[in-house]
Amino acid sequence: MQTARMFLWWFMLGSLTAFAALLIQGDIRDILLADNPMWDISKTAVLTPILGGGLLGGCIALILNRIRQT
Repeated sequence: MQTARMFLWWFMLGSLTAFAALLIQGDIRDILLADNPMWDISKTAVLTPILGGGLLGGCIALILNRIRQT
């Protein structure tokens, strides 16, 4: 149970970090100001890095936890 909570915590932290990077780059502003067809295409372009950042953060946390236990 503790590993699941740790994974979720670091998944959220990694997702927020990736989202912040997208905000800094200006991708979110371009998507929000675009028309509806652009929004449909760009959802995957935005969600993929956010989920990827979350998975990266969560998996690294699990790996480091496993190394610390040995």
